[in-house]
Amino acid sequence: AVPTAYNAMMEVASRYDLSSLRFCASAGEHLRDHTFRNWQNATGMKLVNGIGSTEMRNHFIAQPLSVDRPGATGRLLPGYTARIVDQEGNPLPCCEKGWMAVKGPVGCRYFDDPERQKIYVRQGWNITGDIFEQDADGWFWYIDRGDDMIVSSGYNISAQEVEQILIEHPKIKECAVVGAPDDERGQIVKAFVVLADGAFPGEDLAHDIQEFVKHAVAPYKYPRLVRFLDELPKTATGKIQRYLLKEME
Repeated sequence: AVPTAYNAMMEVASRYDLSSLRFCASAGEHLRDHTFRNWQNATGMKLVNGIGSTEMRNHFIAQPLSVDRPGATGRLLPGYTARIVDQEGNPLPCCEKGWMAVKGPVGCRYFDDPERQKIYVRQGWNITGDIFEQDADGWFWYIDRGDDMIVSSGYNISAQEVEQILIEHPKIKECAVVGAPDDERGQIVKAFVVLADGAFPGEDLAHDIQEFVKHAVAPYKYPRLVRFLDELPKTATGKIQRYLLKEME
């Protein structure tokens, strides 16, 4: 299931006998530490993370069942090759952030769509559109979707990094971060927040949320705009529809 679905199930997990539960896999969105920890506390099970794509039709990177390194997306599955590349497709050194490029026994080309072919398939590699880094031990770590990176006053800001901090706020149930247009900075960080039960929106809470982020990461990454929503827009499978949040701008 997607992480959003696990977050929803956690709220009712204590009502059911889950002793027959043997295996839980997360896919479709980045698995945050918050979700991993809370699911393990609620069920005793570790969420097994991984990444696939429509173009690859399968997972190509995943954690082992034992989840040896929580927080990482995982390591390559048999038969696949991946590397981190720059905008021109050149391989980057270990531990540098760049675009995920993968090839293996599955993959695709785009027929009758040369523009998509240029974007998603380069020199035989499928480009997933995700920003990753690979450590010295071969583990891949998710940074953000390439189109979700926010450039504000020349700083590259990961929306996922800000969301990781926001979700730890005790009054936040769900959140999503996007870049909002700004004449002075190009973009600014904007947070869409769904509050936990018993919490009420207002300027004081928005300010408290901003200060919460400032104390956890570099101050330039804090959300300069906070908007409260009753719910986040999602697909039928529970993935957050960030493009709809961007269209609100």
